Amino acid sequence: VQLQASGGGSVQAGGSLRLSCAASPSILGSNAVGWHRSAPGKQRERVAVINADDTTYYEDFVKGRSTISRGNARNTVDLQIYNLKPEDAGAYYCKVRYGIRDFWGQGTLVTVSS
Repeated sequence: VQLQASGGGSVQAGGSLRLSCAASPSILGSNAVGWHRSAPGKQRERVAVINADDTTYYEDFVKGRSTISRGNARNTVDLQIYNLKPEDAGAYYCKVRYGIRDFWGQGTLVTVSS
């Protein structure tokens, strides 16, 4: 199982980013997919999840300024974050539970300048 994360970059506070996680539809289309992030000195934390039935869950720190969505071909899961804050900076990872194992994509780095 290979997940390809992309879309990170440098953005000013208040801006927005769209991160994308790509894999085959059999992986992303019928399993829960989550975006997580980590920053220096902090534990990796969950940001948002989209379930197999496309219901979504957001952590409080991004609720109302984030959208997680699955592409029509069900081979991508995107995370958009609006009104970025400096504390949103870090490495963002997508994760899928496939069978009894969790699989992680490589991190994509987000930097936010104030």
